Amino acid sequence: MESSEGTTDVVHPEVRAHISSLVSALGGFSADNDGRYVLGDSAQEVLRDIKKWIRFYDEKTNRMDVARCLAEANIIEGDLLHILASWPENETDNKFKSRAALACFEIMVPLTWPLERDLDQMTVNHHRHLPVLQLAQIGYKRAIINFDAAQILHTAVRIALPSMALSRSDRSGRDEGIIKLILLFLRNVAMISPPPGVQYDGDESQISRSALIDAFSYQDILLTLLTIASNMGEDFNLEGIIVMEIIFHLVKRVDVTKLFMDEKQLGKTKANELTAMMSKEAAMHRPYNRKAPSRHNRWGTMIWVDRGDGKVSTVTGQDALLDAATRQHKMDNSKVYRPPRRPKREEMEPKDLGPPVSLNTRARQQLKSFVEEFLDSGFNPLFQHVRKKLDEQKDYVFEYHSRQFFYLVSWFLEAERVRKKAAKNRKSSSAEDVGSFNLIAGVLDQQMFITLNRAIGDSLESKRWPELCAAMRCFTQILLTIQEMSESGNEEDEEIAENILGRIFYEDETHDRIANIARDYKEQGFDYLDASTELTHTYLRVLEAYSKQNTDMQVRSRRRVRKKKKAAKAAGEDEENVVEEEDDSENDQANAEKTSRERKFDFNRFVNRFTPQGVVDTFVKFTKYYKDLDDTRLKRAHRYFYRIAFKQNMSVMLFRVDIIQLFYSMIKGQEPLDKGSPMYKEWEELVKQILKKCIRKVEERPQLIIEMLFSKINATAHYLEYGYEKQTLSTAQTKPAAELEFRNIVERDQQIAIAVSVLLDKNLADHINWVKGQLSAAETERKAWEAAEKAMPSVEGAAKEGEQAQNEENPPTKEPPYISIRPDNDARRTAMFKNSHLRLLMKLVGFERLVPSVEETPESAWIIPSHLTPGQLQDSLDLINKAEFSPPTFEDGKLAENQLRRKTAPRKKAVFDDDDDGIADDDDDEVLFPAGGPTARKVADEHLDKPKKTRRRRRRGSGEPEEVDDEKLEEKARARREREKAKAKRFKSELFVHASDDESDDDDGGRWAEFYANEERIRQRQHLVAATHGAQGVITSAAAAAAPKIAEKRKAEVLLEDDSDNDDDLILPQESDGEDGDEDGNKDDEESETDDTPLSSPHLGSTKGAKRRRVSREPSAAAAAEEESADVEMEDADDEDIPASKARRTRARAGFVVDSSDEE
Repeated sequence: MESSEGTTDVVHPEVRAHISSLVSALGGFSADNDGRYVLGDSAQEVLRDIKKWIRFYDEKTNRMDVARCLAEANIIEGDLLHILASWPENETDNKFKSRAALACFEIMVPLTWPLERDLDQMTVNHHRHLPVLQLAQIGYKRAIINFDAAQILHTAVRIALPSMALSRSDRSGRDEGIIKLILLFLRNVAMISPPPGVQYDGDESQISRSALIDAFSYQDILLTLLTIASNMGEDFNLEGIIVMEIIFHLVKRVDVTKLFMDEKQLGKTKANELTAMMSKEAAMHRPYNRKAPSRHNRWGTMIWVDRGDGKVSTVTGQDALLDAATRQHKMDNSKVYRPPRRPKREEMEPKDLGPPVSLNTRARQQLKSFVEEFLDSGFNPLFQHVRKKLDEQKDYVFEYHSRQFFYLVSWFLEAERVRKKAAKNRKSSSAEDVGSFNLIAGVLDQQMFITLNRAIGDSLESKRWPELCAAMRCFTQILLTIQEMSESGNEEDEEIAENILGRIFYEDETHDRIANIARDYKEQGFDYLDASTELTHTYLRVLEAYSKQNTDMQVRSRRRVRKKKKAAKAAGEDEENVVEEEDDSENDQANAEKTSRERKFDFNRFVNRFTPQGVVDTFVKFTKYYKDLDDTRLKRAHRYFYRIAFKQNMSVMLFRVDIIQLFYSMIKGQEPLDKGSPMYKEWEELVKQILKKCIRKVEERPQLIIEMLFSKINATAHYLEYGYEKQTLSTAQTKPAAELEFRNIVERDQQIAIAVSVLLDKNLADHINWVKGQLSAAETERKAWEAAEKAMPSVEGAAKEGEQAQNEENPPTKEPPYISIRPDNDARRTAMFKNSHLRLLMKLVGFERLVPSVEETPESAWIIPSHLTPGQLQDSLDLINKAEFSPPTFEDGKLAENQLRRKTAPRKKAVFDDDDDGIADDDDDEVLFPAGGPTARKVADEHLDKPKKTRRRRRRGSGEPEEVDDEKLEEKARARREREKAKAKRFKSELFVHASDDESDDDDGGRWAEFYANEERIRQRQHLVAATHGAQGVITSAAAAAAPKIAEKRKAEVLLEDDSDNDDDLILPQESDGEDGDEDGNKDDEESETDDTPLSSPHLGSTKGAKRRRVSREPSAAAAAEEESADVEMEDADDEDIPASKARRTRARAGFVVDSSDEE
């Protein structure tokens, strides 16, 4: 909307008018009170209205108009801070001013809330207001931490102190809200920083990290944080995440090594840094000065460069006359073709952490004292508590919290190591204090490693690179800390360190993940590159030292059960066995499972995972920043290339044109390494030796000249390095052909006919003739054996006549020996193993394997069993002959092969190494819950308990899972961002301490009078109902039958409303019965104990209750009428507000006396 002056107002005039009027009514400076700030008459209501405008206009409509108007009205510096200053410390009990101060902080927290630039949901208002509000927040921070009239941060703690003084169990929701509000205010103040790319007009020293730490220390905020952190988990619960955020914004990007230096060491370090920077600047100017133009050669120059084959190129500029390299460079730049533009080079510093922080002496000492006290008292309680909250994934835990958690753990672990090193150098503390690692034991337990591994795996899968960087740095610092423990000289610490390393290195999955991280770098930025190379370097170094000390080291590897099929078949395999090619049914279950087994760890074999070209490329990209790397990072890259070239003898991986050119540029290029650097000599020697090996290798194998243009796979690198291909021996055992079965139930003669017909259709009559020959020979041999057995008694001597007579009475059952089946050639042996149709025919005629329990191989023996008689063998032979001369025919012209199908193989379960190795416990064999009890099931229902088998489609020939495409990852990331925004919205909406939460010390009676009066009316009504109907708790069948149906319906509703069987609610009618009843009633009760009268009402008798007794009482006519009237009254009572527990007393009048469980 345009005003009369023609300018455009970015805020609606009505909104601006309302906000301006509210700010004006809040208060102002009075000349009558010496220029002090005076609150308005309705300041409390004005503050509440401003809070409502922020909450219901800005936040509900996702606008920033109110925040913009309040920023332009200067409400914080002009009003709220002065209101807080008007509450002196000697008036702590002044409730009016304390409530006004709390309302001020309720307004300041949303005004200082971090502003997020979400391009997906930003509107025109966001683009208009965000730059103004970012600068306004910087002004808020400057005003808050530099306010002279009062200590604003200390005032915030004063507001939360009464709530913090209460025990955790005594705090109300209001107390928890106040503590959270104040901590969020401190978080916001610590988090505000100048936005990148924006020049702040004011004095940056007033909003610097040094000023923030100084204000936190002077106003006792650091002591408050230490108190909360050290009591985390006992007196505080929900505040841990916010305290961690505050500490994160205090220490992020602070150099730990400089923090624990004294003044002398710090001055020397700064002088060395200045010298190094000046040397680097001189090295940058040196190549330019050698070729810089002078005042005598500033004339234009144009030359022709002969490229051979009669082609020339035109080059301009006198620098083309210097050398061939310069001319070539100018020719490359003048080419018409331009390669695709690469994204801008990633900056060295991470964007989310901000630039490095330089602290002054005062702030450095204050932060150092805070870090030391935090490590001594608050490290373990805070980080153990936060880790549990991260694992539980509470609603107030967001994605960036895990990143901050891992960053802080790595930062404080490094601080502890630096502190121990500084203490050892000063020798100011005892050896016990220096060597103890109990202060940081909270992040060295197994739960921490589980959380860390899960975070690395999840962030790697979902491509959340900042979180992965923080987790990698945390893992690196944990390894360095454990290594220092192992070298501390303390036996207990060394034993603990060895156990921790054993748990870390036991999982082969961890080894694979480290190798994958180093191999899969793809333009994630320098911070990721630095973290991944540092983790790889540290992991290899620590693992190598540990494996040398523990030569019998074991690792648990988890591999998929299913093995990859060979691409080519073995020689002699029949082409018709396509059934076996697709037979994966036996391992379908194993495809989805993994087998776990232990194996001996071989470090030389493991380190080969870091030789592929992907890992080499990662370190090459890291080394390209050599001009900006410090000595520690240069040493990291140097050690890796030295390991590849000389320890693993895989220098061929470095023989690529761009890598050789990089190494040459580092030593002899236009911008080489600084010769004064400690790492220059080592790099020079390494490059010299690599180039020598490259030249010798080219002389040995000239084909390397071509391969230097490309990346190399492991097979190519092995051939170039050793001159022969790597020999691999396959240990996989081939499986026999799949078993076949008939689709329809047919007789044996038809089965043999189908099998013979299939072999004839495939032109495999030689297999049929071979089977016939085996049957014929077996029949002849079996007949000869029977004839010999019959002739054996006739040749026995007369001396055995008595024994022979006995044998005739009880003849021995002697079976003939089995007959071995011998293949006539190797092709037949292979067909017996791989041809499904031949195996089917063999089984139909009775052939069997000699040892069926042993896994079948091509050399397995087949036999004709003893139970086959010559007649049976002859029958099989006749059936085969019949099928040969008259093959069967089928409907619709189908072939015999269509009558067969593959038999489903039994599924195999993967075997895990943590099983009991097949040794079953005797106790497990017992039936714990035998059938036939209360929940006995029918046999016909057994199939309902069996889970349905589902077959998942998968890509043929691949045992590994399919890679998730980028679209699915983006969809998951989008859903995750939506959940985070919803959580953040809920979290921010719970900030305010509502007016209904205020203390009500003065008006308790008025506030709760109506509630107590209503409760008293309900209580009196219940007593009246109990006294009136208490004596009618026992009825007979006649009265029960006379009860109206609506009463039964009401009773069912009551039973459904309250499922609990609380007997205490049913005691009152019985007690009234005992008090108001006469002696006749008591006599009837005594008689009922010995009377075996059956239940009067079957329906009521089925009601559940183990403590009820059956009662038989003869009612009178008056009693029946009184019972009916009682039912009518209870129906009327249902319309009133009577609790359900009292309405349940209707069950006591159904013929039961309920005993109290308290009397038992």
